[in-house]
Amino acid sequence: MFMSFYAFAMVLICWVIWAYKIAFGEYMLPFAGIPGPVLTMGSTIGQSTLPSANVMQNYPQATMIYFQFVFAAITLVLIAGAYLARMNFTAWMIFVPLWLTFSYCVGAYSLWGGGFLFQLGVLDYSGGYVIHLSSGTAGFVGAWWIGPRLKADRENFQPNNIVLMMVGAGILWVGWNGFNGGDPYSASPDAGVAVLNTNVATAFSMLTWTAMDIIFYKKPSIIGAINGMITGLVVITPAAGFVAGWGAITMGFFSGTIPWLSMNIAGKKWRLFTHHVDDCLGITHTHMVAGFLGGFLTGIFATDTGVYAFGTSSGGGAIMGNGRQVWVQIVGALFIIGWNVVWTSLIMMFIKYVLRVPLRMSDEACLIGDDAVHGEEAYCFSDDNVSGLVPTLTTEMRANEKMTILHGRDLEEGNNGSSMNSPGKENGSGDGEIKID
Repeated sequence: MFMSFYAFAMVLICWVIWAYKIAFGEYMLPFAGIPGPVLTMGSTIGQSTLPSANVMQNYPQATMIYFQFVFAAITLVLIAGAYLARMNFTAWMIFVPLWLTFSYCVGAYSLWGGGFLFQLGVLDYSGGYVIHLSSGTAGFVGAWWIGPRLKADRENFQPNNIVLMMVGAGILWVGWNGFNGGDPYSASPDAGVAVLNTNVATAFSMLTWTAMDIIFYKKPSIIGAINGMITGLVVITPAAGFVAGWGAITMGFFSGTIPWLSMNIAGKKWRLFTHHVDDCLGITHTHMVAGFLGGFLTGIFATDTGVYAFGTSSGGGAIMGNGRQVWVQIVGALFIIGWNVVWTSLIMMFIKYVLRVPLRMSDEACLIGDDAVHGEEAYCFSDDNVSGLVPTLTTEMRANEKMTILHGRDLEEGNNGSSMNSPGKENGSGDGEIKID
């Protein structure tokens, strides 16, 4: 939560000082605008324009700045989901402005700001590539650099509160209507189409994912239904106003099956995911796989009417006789993936090798818990000054209790109480001993 809270604030400050103009400003490079601030009254109260795309909107620039800021912020929040429970917070503080500048802004300008992918005709209605494919790729690559959580944490990663998960999922679903419905930048006919398609695809995806759970696991799952909802939202995002209702249903079917297979087969059985890439919340599957899938299917199911209503002249997809659009979408996806692989890796290496800031917390800190590293507890049910309540656990008590549990588990598994080796790449203690001063 703190990682997300920090990212939201840091992205906003960077956005208004230099990043917005990189993403939506005047031409500097085929993939980036000229950086600069948007802090004067003249730059915020005047009519909104996208100079590189030759687009003018009927609202003030401040509205555009804030609307697009939230897209940028949520992308970093999604990435945080892959780095949970072991990334060094100082490293995260450095990572956020660097990744925003050198990765997100490049994708946004290339596809939305009038850059070379925009000129090529790549379709991305509301961020399937700019937000979801980029965040999923960065999450995957960054998780590899940071290393996995402790083995015990990976083996016992239970949901904290399924009721609140359902509440949050409902808020997310409703909020996505503004996400996709707002991207035409007006109360236009295709905005209504985008909202309807968003809900149709999401509903079908959730039902399909639930059916997959029943077929293979013999029972429906609340968490599975939420994942199906998310993949439906992600897959329809690049196509929301471009496709007809039957296209939204078809995309909902694929979003409930392909990411399901990715998460439940590759994510659980491939050594890459089980030993090296510890993507805590599965954004590789729900955002990278789903984002790529959505963009690809947009190239198939986009209609001429939907594309023209959005103000784009590239024409519809393969079903309209425009097979070129499929290849254009693939080119756009490969650029976003490749750029994010390179720059996420460069940023991680810069933080680790140049600034000498560890990417992950020490094994001792991981064992205690990332909340305790800040000197705080996520759930504190007591007050040391109030008698009759259970006293708050100290850091040492918490570590000793966890070590006792781990030691007992080792005995049960027949390991004779052997010490636990950290799977992480940094700050390991070598012999696996955990010492608390």
